[in-house]
Amino acid sequence: MATLADIGVSAAFNIISALAFLVAFAILRLQPFNDRVYFPKWYLKGLRSSPTHDGAVLSKFVNLDYRSYLKFLNWMPDALRMPEAELIDHAGLDSAVYLRIYLLGLKIFVPITLLAFAILVPVNWTNDTLKKSDLNYSEIDKLSISNIPPGSQRFWTHLVMAYAFTFWTCYILYKEYGLIASMRFLALKHLEQCNLRVGNTWSNVTGRVGLVVLVRNVPPDPDESVSELVEHFFLVNHPDHYLTHQRHHAVVHNANTLAKLVKKKKKMQNWLDFYQLKYSRNPSERPTTKTGFLGLWGARVDAMDFYTAEIDKTIEQVTAERDRVTNDPKAIMPAAFVSFKTRWGAAVCAQTQQSRNPTLWLTDWASEPRDVYWPNLAIPFVSLTVRRLIIAVAFFFLTFFFMIPIAIVQSLANLEGIEKSAPFLRPLIEMHFIKGVIQGFLPGIALKLFLIFLPSILMLFSKIEGFTSLSALERRSASKFYIFQLVNVFLGSVIAGTAFQQLHSFIHQSANEYPNSFSSSEDISKVIEYGALEASIPKTIGVAIPMKATFFITYIMVDGWAGIAGEILRLKPLVIFHLKNFFLVKTEKDREEAMDPGSIGFNTGEPQIQLYFLLGLVYAVVTPILLPFVLVFFGLAYVVFRHQIINVYNPEYESGAAFWPDVHGRVLVGLVISQLLLLGLLSTKEKAQTTPRPPCTSCIDNMEAMMKDTLERAREPNLNLKGYLQNAYIHPVFKGDDDDESVEVIDEWEKESLVPTKRQSRRNTPLPSKYSGSSSPSLPEVVHEKA
Repeated sequence: MATLADIGVSAAFNIISALAFLVAFAILRLQPFNDRVYFPKWYLKGLRSSPTHDGAVLSKFVNLDYRSYLKFLNWMPDALRMPEAELIDHAGLDSAVYLRIYLLGLKIFVPITLLAFAILVPVNWTNDTLKKSDLNYSEIDKLSISNIPPGSQRFWTHLVMAYAFTFWTCYILYKEYGLIASMRFLALKHLEQCNLRVGNTWSNVTGRVGLVVLVRNVPPDPDESVSELVEHFFLVNHPDHYLTHQRHHAVVHNANTLAKLVKKKKKMQNWLDFYQLKYSRNPSERPTTKTGFLGLWGARVDAMDFYTAEIDKTIEQVTAERDRVTNDPKAIMPAAFVSFKTRWGAAVCAQTQQSRNPTLWLTDWASEPRDVYWPNLAIPFVSLTVRRLIIAVAFFFLTFFFMIPIAIVQSLANLEGIEKSAPFLRPLIEMHFIKGVIQGFLPGIALKLFLIFLPSILMLFSKIEGFTSLSALERRSASKFYIFQLVNVFLGSVIAGTAFQQLHSFIHQSANEYPNSFSSSEDISKVIEYGALEASIPKTIGVAIPMKATFFITYIMVDGWAGIAGEILRLKPLVIFHLKNFFLVKTEKDREEAMDPGSIGFNTGEPQIQLYFLLGLVYAVVTPILLPFVLVFFGLAYVVFRHQIINVYNPEYESGAAFWPDVHGRVLVGLVISQLLLLGLLSTKEKAQTTPRPPCTSCIDNMEAMMKDTLERAREPNLNLKGYLQNAYIHPVFKGDDDDESVEVIDEWEKESLVPTKRQSRRNTPLPSKYSGSSSPSLPEVVHEKA
């Protein structure tokens, strides 16, 4: 069991590490040759130029202005100075709302911490229950609920505080949800007036996302193409609101193979540029390469001739595949992006069933063009259920088997078990410094290392499941990560750690001999013996919670202090940028790509934040000493990520803060879990009470959509929505600036004006075609008109 001294060793390690990271960052960011690593966002916006272009040779690499080093910590106030409205305009709504998660933590836990230290800590400290027992305990345990004797009237203090913390948390959530909803509406309204870069084109469509619906599982028709069928279906069923579905290039093509070929061509072009640059520096010798994998084996050939030939071959493959995709009906998937005149019309379509068969004509909101995950649009609808079932089973086994390394990590915190297993290590382990490192530092860092590769695995799971947007992939991955951390990191650590510490007592001691091992006078085996299995689960976990406070404190310091400070240093991007800049960068575009600003990483960041919410809510009543460590995390993370969002991260998409309901819901889940565990703990103290869980629900109806449509018509009566939406939802391989053919294909599509149909049932369609301006003609009529 870790003592205050062990916690002090861990705190010293992590505080020194965090300070070292922050000081190193503050110095490295001032050096001119690191400018693109620590301020890439401003370069991408074209608002910053490289300080290495001018001046003496030494000044291009080292900042010689001593005055700047005197103010090297100015990045902190600078990060806090930008107003929130300007931050939304600069970085997007997603980034601004993500920062508010940290503010939410501060709003919830600052008052809770003050109350807990003013009331609960003195109530716990002034008892002598642990002192009179024969148990091993630390000074931290004397500050927890473990120091209160069973049946004491002092438990009413903890119960009242639990009520107060619950109501305060729900109140802050309620106020914050209303504020975020207002921010979402105002930000979307503002975006409509701004041009945002989408791929390689400029479009206002990001602010018009609420006008587009994704239609999937369009039923096959022997007489009509997917494009014709979609147009006729929406002309008949949504005649007053349907605008366009962009015919050929907004229907979904299975262009995955084409995308791989385009990527291959780009990669070989980079190698060709590299060897041409190498040759320009030394014209006396032409560079050579081997034809095998990565140039490691095979026949040695002229590098420039080889890659020129390979590029020409790939261009032919790209052209052939593009022709196949655009002309082969089998390459067209039964899906399309359908645009509406009004948000109200789009909302009705996206949220209602379109046909009697609930598996056909499936509609949902379309994400903005940058957010579309194109590879998954080609997945047949019938396979989605099977995919998700398989992933659910795989995720279950991944979560279950990960308990093994968690148990090993927890065994590190039990020095007695290590000494029994390896007696020869006892002299080393008993050394004060070594003991402090093992119990106060090693478990947290080991658990952090085990979790490094998990996000990549969970993101792969989400892609296999078939979600059609990057934001949905990240939200789904975040959901899995949250469940994983809840089961393994929190519950797994509590259960496994307690099992290692109490296994001998479970087997050999009776309830009377073991009165306080779980801060309880009731043995768990006795509970099971009497058949109270339902009660035993919250009791088992509840009574184990105080015993694991020190482990979670060390984990918070490793992950939430040193880890967050390491985030701002960006050591990995720093090294990779300089390697690329030295070996591969040939043009300004190459240098821009080498910067790698990255993004927030919602799929990993948000679940990690939720773990701190959970720990804070659970331990607020049980062991309040943990709360200041949580507060330091929220405060430090808010400053660090605000700096990163302003200067570094470049978001891949804008979802309009669609993730906020997930954040809100998981905080409520953490609140419910904290109440259940407190219930289990109090039941062992002969003072079982229930705490209320006020319902916090919210919904956004169609009134706002109608209001926005009305205001838009009044302010922009001549707005051409079709102009905004015409070329927005095009697969990236059809609008790349590297291939002129893609432009020709789009131009060819735009020249067509009629949507012919072979179906006799469409001969008398009463509504005009959006392309021809007249009734949709049948095929014989089109042939006759052309003749």
